[in-house]
This record gives sequence, structure tokens and C-alpha cells, in this order.
Amino acid sequence: MSHPVQIRFEDSDKGDLTDLTGRIALFADAAGALSPMARKLDRAAKGALTRAVGSEAFGKLKPGEALELAFPAGLAADAVQILRLPKRTDAEAARKAGASIGAAHRDKALTVLAETHPRAAEIAFGLALRAYEFEIYRSGEKKDFGPVSFCVAKPEEVAAEAAPFAALAEGVFFTRDLINEPANVLNTYEFAARLAAMGELGLEVEILEEEELEKLGMRALLGVGQGSESPSKVVVMQWKGGAKDEPPLALVGKGVCFDTGGISLKPAVGMEDMVMDMGGAATVAGVMRTLALRKAKTNVVGLVGLVENMPDGKAQRPGDVVRSMKGDTIEVINTDAEGRLVLADVLWYTQERFAPRGMIDLATLTGAVIVALGDENAGVFSNDDTLCNAFLKAAAGENEGAWRLPLGAVYDRMLKSRVADMRNSCGRDAGSITAAQFLQRFVKPDTPWIHLDIAGTAWAKSGTEFSPKGATGWGVRALNRLIQDRFEG
Repeated sequence: MSHPVQIRFEDSDKGDLTDLTGRIALFADAAGALSPMARKLDRAAKGALTRAVGSEAFGKLKPGEALELAFPAGLAADAVQILRLPKRTDAEAARKAGASIGAAHRDKALTVLAETHPRAAEIAFGLALRAYEFEIYRSGEKKDFGPVSFCVAKPEEVAAEAAPFAALAEGVFFTRDLINEPANVLNTYEFAARLAAMGELGLEVEILEEEELEKLGMRALLGVGQGSESPSKVVVMQWKGGAKDEPPLALVGKGVCFDTGGISLKPAVGMEDMVMDMGGAATVAGVMRTLALRKAKTNVVGLVGLVENMPDGKAQRPGDVVRSMKGDTIEVINTDAEGRLVLADVLWYTQERFAPRGMIDLATLTGAVIVALGDENAGVFSNDDTLCNAFLKAAAGENEGAWRLPLGAVYDRMLKSRVADMRNSCGRDAGSITAAQFLQRFVKPDTPWIHLDIAGTAWAKSGTEFSPKGATGWGVRALNRLIQDRFEG
């Protein structure tokens, strides 16, 4: 697993600051006002910090951005990072400031002079998110970050304020670790085992094996994985933090541990990125981990369908007809439209067993959503305006891009099959919408439902403000906030 930085909060009265080694980060407002600790450093550096914050370059910085002084005279530190961040700022700017520090953190020693900044916990959260690295398979010397020292006036209070953020960060990291793992490591066995281990956190975890899935009638899901040596599984995770008789919110994730496209084989170029095709299941797992760590006061159930889509003599073929757990028959037009087959059965099972008060599924489902929205926004589809608007508000509050796209009967007609109740693929036109229309057929009319197509947001080829290249952990923060705002009493 990855090893994110460890942050400790210490008293801001550190005495002689000139002996601090490694990197130092501090804050100044637009007028260039420095904190008392920063002024001590400035005197030792013969006014270098004052000159920096009075420069034209610092004046052009946006809130959360930084100016760096390398090897400042009079100090033992290798660099001083000065961030433009007034005390009166919003949470997003504070997190961005922390992310700027995290992105630059390359030393064993890092001291952040936050002192009396009211957003110190948010700054620490942003730092942790961006400092994450997944490098366990690199040979040779690896980054060995020591603990980050956050100097604040009231360390116990700030540490208490930061505790929920620490739980949230761990959920994000768990999601990223799962997505970043290569498929020869994270097969369906290993994925299920890592989820089962979360029983130690208070989650009730149950693994449904192929024999039981066959008895339940999950032939749509089983058809996807029948060409793989890794058996298909469904993992059920329950967090019971609310009233005993309170129906749960359900989170459902697509967990295709690797997607070759099956018999409808994908092009070789870029296929290595399909290690992330279990991103929906990973996000559900990360949210469930966060809820357990912070002891959320509500009931939530997370279900993930784990399969591998491989070409083989036993693999599903284009033209096959499978019967879903619901009883509907599906003509398989394209075996690379496999995620919706997995979700169809898990969505139906979720409603039959748990009768949830709301249901949200997540999947790296279509390339079409990337064509439509790029990697800045996930596609959002819903049958319930109230739940959908609450999610969009939560996503905006966490600065996780999400954009609602339409559903409608005109798209539903495109699913008509020649030989079955429906077909699984309708071609390129409105591809993400027809996929959502397919899923909606497995949602009961009285179940408030959201489908999140995260194909563009789960994985970043060039990194984001809060994550390096690879898995982003998109959705953990937004769903955690939705649960806090709407489902916890």
C-alpha cells in the first residue's frame, strides 16, 4: 500500500527557527503581512521574505498559490515556500494552499507555520491529498517523507478539527491505492480480501461467490466474467451507524478488475489504463472506509460487483442472450459494454435485499462521457431531482466536477433488441445516456437513484490540483459530504 505523509500538530512556540532544515512553508495575505514566526525568519534572512512578498511576482499569485525562495541566506532550510492566503479565506483556497505545499514536498523535513490561521485543518487536508504517491513497485530509493510539523497556536484543538479530514483522506487514499494497483495483483480474490479486512473497522462484510450468484440468477454479471480465471464475486459492506429500523443509503460500484473488452477486444494502445475500470467499486470502498473511520451516524450499504473481462474459449460472445436477476433478457451486442451488465444485477439485488432510501451507482462506464465532458466532470443521471440536486451541491462544495445529463423515453427506444428484451449497446450516438437508460431499467420507480459515470474523473493522465498522475479518488469527498449533509441526523 502507499504511504502518505503523516501530519502532526505542534505548538507554534518553537524558539530558534533558523535551525529548521528541509522545507518551510508559511503564509502571507495580499498586502504581504507576515505572521510573528515568519517575521522571525525574515529577520534571520535579512529581509528576504519581506522583499519576496512585496514583489510583483507575489502580487500576481492567486489565493493558494506560492512563491519559493531557494537556499535563503541565514537559514538552515533548503527552501522557504510563501503562500498567498489571507486568514479570511474559503475552504477551497485553504486546501489549494495545502496542495501547493504537498506538491512541492520532496524532503524528509517539512515545517508549516500555520500559527493562528483558522483554516489550518483544511490546509493540512489539502497537503495530505496532494502529497500522496503510489510508488511501491519502483526499485531503488523511494521518497521517504518524515512527519510534517504543523505549527499552530492550539495544536489539540486543530488536531481535533482535523480528525474527520484524516478519515476522509484515508478513504481517498484507499480508493487511489485500489485503482493504481496492477491487475495481476488486484484480481477479484485480492480485491475482495482487502474489503473483507475492513471488518476490523466495524463494517459488516459479506462475499457472495459464483455458486450463490448463480442461485440468485445473476447471469448478466456472471456472463461478463466467464472467460476469466478469476471468479466473479459480489461484496456487500454494511455500516450500521443509524437507527436499527432506518433504511440504508446504498452505494453500488462497478468492479471490472481488468477490461480487455472481451471478444470485442479493445485496441492495444491505451489498454494498460484499464487497470482503473474498477474505479466505481474502489470509490464505494473508499467511502465505506471513511464512514467507518469517522463513525458516521447513519446506515449505508456498499455493494460492488467484481469481475474480469477476458477473451477466452469460454468468454461471452457478441450475439449471446443472457437473463438478468430481474428476469429481463439482454442481447449482448458488444462484450466491451460489460459494466452495465455487472451493475444491472447488483442494482436489482440491492433493492430486493435492502429496499434502500436512495441508491447511487458509480462506474467508469463509457468513453462517451469523456467525449462529452472531458476529465473535469463526471456524468450525472438521475430519476429524482431532490437527491440529484443534493449530490450536485455536495460535489460543488468539494470542488469535484459533476454535470447532470438527460434521461428520456427517446433514448430508451434505442435499446430495442431484435431477439431480447433489450440490447446492451446502442452504438456511439448518446453513448453515455443510453448506458444510463439501460441501468434505469433495473431501478424500481420508487427508488431515488443516481448514476455517476466517472470514466473521465477517476483517472488523471497528467495529475490534478489534489492528486498526482493516476487515480484521483474522485467522488469519495462528494459522497461523504452528501451523506453528512443529507443522511446524518
